[in-house]
This record gives sequence, C-alpha cells and structure tokens, in this order.
Amino acid sequence: MTEQLTTDQPTADRPVRVMVVDDHPMWRDAVSRDLAEAGLDVVATAGDGEEAVRRARACTPQVVVLDLNLPGLSGAEVCRQVVAHDPAVRVLVLSASGEHQDVLEAVKSGATGYLLKSAGREELLDAVRRTAVGDAVFTPGLAGLVLGEFRRLAAEPAAASAPAAPRLTARETEVLRLVAKGLSYRQIADRLVLSHRTVQNHVQNTLGKLQLHNRVELVRYAIEQGLDDGF
Repeated sequence: MTEQLTTDQPTADRPVRVMVVDDHPMWRDAVSRDLAEAGLDVVATAGDGEEAVRRARACTPQVVVLDLNLPGLSGAEVCRQVVAHDPAVRVLVLSASGEHQDVLEAVKSGATGYLLKSAGREELLDAVRRTAVGDAVFTPGLAGLVLGEFRRLAAEPAAASAPAAPRLTARETEVLRLVAKGLSYRQIADRLVLSHRTVQNHVQNTLGKLQLHNRVELVRYAIEQGLDDGF
C-alpha cells in the first residue's frame, strides 16, 4: 500500500492523460498497457531523456510516469525541464531505486510522487490517479524521508533578502496547518465542519498566493513556517 501526504480520491470525469518514460521497451509497453486497460489515456511514451522532454512539451500530459535511469538526460533533469516548461504537469517517478539520494533529488527536481517498480498493478494505477489530482504518493517509508528533508532545509538560516510571505487569511492558515499534519481534504473538512469543496478552494487560493504548484511544495512551505507542530 502506498504512503501519501494526502489521501483524497480523484474526481475527474475525463480520463487522465499520461505519458510513460522508461528506457526498457518491454517495461514501458507493459506499464502503458496496464494504464490504457484501466481507462487512462496514454498520450505518449519515450525511451530517453531528450525524447521525453520533446514529447511532454508536445502532448501536454497531466501525469508523467518517469524512470530515473535514462540515456541522455537523467530522469531528474527531465523532471526539472518538464515542470519548468509547464508547472501544471505532475511527475510520478517509477524507479527500481529506493536510495534516499535518488528520492530526494527527484522531489527537489519537481516530482510529486515516488513509487518503486516492485509496486503491484493496482498500486500503480492508484498512484497515477492520485498524482493527477495533486496527491503526493510515495512507496511506504519514503514520505517520512521527504518530510524529514523539508524540516532540515527549513532549519537552515533564511536568506536576508527573502521577500515577505504573502498574507493568508486565518482560515487558509488553519487549513494549511492541517495539510502540513498530513490530513486529507476530507479529514480537514470533517475537523473544521466545512465542505470538501470549500477546503479544496482554500488550498487552491493558498497555492496561488504562495506561487506554489502542488501539495508537496505546500507541505514544505508549511514546515518552513513552523506549522507542522505535532506532525
């Protein structure tokens, strides 16, 4: 079972547009077939880094399922370039490596999830769907590693020239604190006696104000602001 920073179910009516990047043709084809048979829209595949960047820009997938060990550009560099070109694209790393350095480099490059290739078919399908709606999905044990690294970075002295943080409303701050504690939208809604949609709106407004792109970045920001007390 995957470990998540948040656990909301996807609600999109249209098929998720997915691109699969892996240098092993048999693995790439198998993953693409599993996704397509499950009703997802596989809009492109690629077998090396440069090809992956070109095709991602051409077909604008919602989710890129990305191997890290690629010829040409590394998976981390592909992630950086794809996300820099279109911050709305979400990257789910699917790798044979569970090394901490690889995980942290992938997240720092813009990946919103990290799944080991030992994951089963249903686990992969669930991870792709959750990634598409903004969840941060990790193989068990890796989410704690990422949060720990965010806390370490937050403890480093801030640059003196850093701009002032945008002002959040009291409710946005309250929701952000619960996001940093790992609660899902549904759990936050129940705790604050709000609708699920209202919580989503607060999170989207907060992302916009902070100029962040996803909930991984949001959790990192919350930790840097000390809002994760008791996580």
